Order: sequence, then C-alpha cells, then structure tokens
Amino acid sequence: MMRILRPLVVVLAGFTLAAAGTVSAVASNGTFAWVGPNGRTYSIQNPPDNKCYDLGQEARGAHNATRQPVVVYPRKKCKGTPTRLASGQAAPNRARFASVIFNPR
Repeated sequence: MMRILRPLVVVLAGFTLAAAGTVSAVASNGTFAWVGPNGRTYSIQNPPDNKCYDLGQEARGAHNATRQPVVVYPRKKCKGTPTRLASGQAAPNRARFASVIFNPR
C-alpha cells in the first residue's frame, strides 16, 4: 500500500469533530491509515483514544498500525456493525467505513 503521510492538521480536517477541545494525552501510539477520495492514502499518527470520529469524506481499506485496537463502523457516530482491527491488522481494501474509534474501552 502506498503511504502518503500528511500533516496531522490536514488529516484531522477529514474528521468531523463533535466538539472542539484539546487532544487527550492518552493516544494509540502508531499510525492509522485509510484510502480516501481518488484512491489517495491518508494517515494519522498517534490518534487519541476512546473517542468516536466521523469521517467527512469517503474512507475504505482501514489499516491499523497503532499499538492498540481500533473499531471502524459503516455509519457515522459509530453506528452499525463494528469491525474490530487488532494492532497490525487491515480491513479489505474495498471495505468502506464512516466512523472510527481508537482503543475503545
């Protein structure tokens, strides 16, 4: 998989955050990547734990290279049948998702 690393600010622009605030000191160490519009690869480094994030764009092919599990959902607000990805695990490239939670409790 081609990796195009983007600054954290650009990646977070793809997320629709429910509330503004500071980033939690607790984070899933590592990188979470996915394929977005036009087949471009996006990634985020050290995402905050235990918060549901809605993606504001097309997302598929999640790859969890963090040290913690992640759960992707087919609908916004972490709704629908969840797909859990252990550390180092990837979803099929065609598997679409609309929201994600890092290191859920």
